[in-house]
Amino acid sequence: MASLRIVSGVAIGLSLAGCAARETAKVAPPPVMVPAPPQYVRAALPAGATPGMRIPALLPDGNYATPNRSLTSAATVWHLRSGLNVAALACRGPDEGQIVTRYNTMLTVQRIELAAAEKRYSAEYQAQGGDWRDSYDDAMTRLYNFFSITPVRKTFCAAADEVLADISAAPTTAFDMKAAERLEKLNAPFIAFFRAYDAWRAGTMVPVQQGVAPLTIASSAAPAVAPATAPTGPVLSSQPVPAARPYTPPVINPPSLKVDPAAIQ
Repeated sequence: MASLRIVSGVAIGLSLAGCAARETAKVAPPPVMVPAPPQYVRAALPAGATPGMRIPALLPDGNYATPNRSLTSAATVWHLRSGLNVAALACRGPDEGQIVTRYNTMLTVQRIELAAAEKRYSAEYQAQGGDWRDSYDDAMTRLYNFFSITPVRKTFCAAADEVLADISAAPTTAFDMKAAERLEKLNAPFIAFFRAYDAWRAGTMVPVQQGVAPLTIASSAAPAVAPATAPTGPVLSSQPVPAARPYTPPVINPPSLKVDPAAIQ
């Protein structure tokens, strides 16, 4: 009997040893990484802008009352020519030579279409009666002043360079058909500037620009939860901002570019 108890004890010991060998080491779960909550700052004053400056009114449709809205086909062509005229006169830098060259080439190649558009556009003012010539000249002055807004000069000149390159590369017959699209491209830098200025004036909070959102370690290994949703509408700052004033552009004489008179006969 003693011998049997010894064998049984050995068997129990071996069984317990086998159980211990099959146990696996317990490792703590890795920390859960979650995106850091977005950070917001007040929209910055656009480069070149000054507090209290006047910009066109924001319309109910979300656009601005620029001189390039609600135009006839003749007005669209002539406003495009006027914008490119300002670019040829005002844009300075490495691309100024090709801007002037392409502009003068456009005047020569499209002289018939431009002359016809100017004639139709003048007739539209003449049909209104009264001193139509003064009204026409005033409208042209406002248009040149608009395209000459200094803080937008850099982006406007880049857009004008692209438009003139497109005109040079496209068939000459596409000039009238693409006038609205090209004028919109010249107008876009001004709209972007007005929106940025209005965002600053309203104290709108915008997310901090980051290439990749940084990660933070969660306080526990619990499943990660989605970060708080960013506000869907503007968040206004408590800081006072200058009141909006009506848009009254400075009065300057419309610039002109000397070209060969024979080019527009």
